[in-house]
Amino acid sequence: MTLEETAKPPAPALEKQTTVGNYFVSNYPPFSFWKPEFVPDILAALERPPASPPAPLGVYLHIPFCRKRCHFCYFKVYTDKDSAAIRGYIDAALKELALYAAKPIIGGRKPNFVYFGGGTPSYLSFDQLQHLTGSMKQLLPWDEAEEVTFECEPGTLTSHKLKAIRELGVTRLSLGVENFDDHILEINGRAHHGKEIARAWAYARELAFPQINIDLIAGMVDETEANWRENVRKTIEMSPDSVTIYQMEVPYNTTIYQEMKAAGKLSAPVADWETKRGWVAYAFAELERAGYTVGSAYTAVKNKETARFLYRDRLWAGADLIGLGVASFGHLQGTHYQNQHDFEPYVNAVNSGRLPIYRAMTPSADERLIREFILQLKLGRARCDYFQKKFGVDVRQRFAQPLRVLQDWGFGNVEDGAVVLNRDGLLQVDRLLHEFFLPEHKNARYA
Repeated sequence: MTLEETAKPPAPALEKQTTVGNYFVSNYPPFSFWKPEFVPDILAALERPPASPPAPLGVYLHIPFCRKRCHFCYFKVYTDKDSAAIRGYIDAALKELALYAAKPIIGGRKPNFVYFGGGTPSYLSFDQLQHLTGSMKQLLPWDEAEEVTFECEPGTLTSHKLKAIRELGVTRLSLGVENFDDHILEINGRAHHGKEIARAWAYARELAFPQINIDLIAGMVDETEANWRENVRKTIEMSPDSVTIYQMEVPYNTTIYQEMKAAGKLSAPVADWETKRGWVAYAFAELERAGYTVGSAYTAVKNKETARFLYRDRLWAGADLIGLGVASFGHLQGTHYQNQHDFEPYVNAVNSGRLPIYRAMTPSADERLIREFILQLKLGRARCDYFQKKFGVDVRQRFAQPLRVLQDWGFGNVEDGAVVLNRDGLLQVDRLLHEFFLPEHKNARYA
């Protein structure tokens, strides 16, 4: 099937310089529409038993501790917490999980996937990890989880700690490499160096994790094409099970933006968008030559039968997610929520016996449709029959106008019962997704 022919407008010009703001679309409606006055919605949802059939259930725990704060980091992280504060945070997160585990919404469900994100989960000591995960399993057993993901900063890993992480049941170890060059790592505020990457990689391979993922960022401060090509070469030489590549963006709450603001600069000191897209295109092409399959706008896998991103796929299909920890995001029974975004208010709320939820939003049926559709477009293919069955909507009709625009711009088409993006469309999918936003969301601040 092809979309109806119309006069074809020119594709929008590619952005040139990277400016401040959120580029990556991780949810919908935009976070700026989530409000504290909607918190009663999520509290009410917790008191209802799960739908029948129940959605898959996931658990995300934010570990906000790091050795250093990267200059491009926009997550809630802390570099000044001592062991007592860290232990207090872990205990608070466990109390938070206990509050959820007692709610009717759980209804005997066990997590289908678990994700430890950061910050730096691997910043925790062996004893802290044992206490945290052992207690979590007692509250909400994950013996039936298909995937347990653990993010790591290479410089925090020892053979002893990696062995402990493996024994916790982690199925995907995600190494935050970002770049292999010491100068690039240092100038961007990373805590690790190249030799620590090699050491951590060797330890991890010896332990035979089911899936080891390497993260890269295209377009970091001072990065050159020669450096990028070397990053790709080293990645392929290491032969990880999967690779994630993100294009550098500069949200408002980053050190880079603060420096831009102080200097009165509008553009960030990182590669422009056309360069970044070109670098990711090169990486994907080289990975494909090495036998990898590109599975989304950001990922490539060596074996698509064994290397998966279940956390992503379940969330992009509307799974329930218990979000634990400071500033964490969750989704339960159709309502999205976010926790308190500062350390003390989060810990104090939990220690007083309250869920630390700060803001929430319950999307309409149409907004839920848009959310799943645009997120699944990031996979490069969104099946029409999925949305017909789940929402009773033919997306070819509901999104006829923006789909026609994407076709006219040369970025995709509707074929074989699916909306399909070509490689050019996939490489810039986040900016194209705004074509599907409702009018009131298109020009609003995202976060």
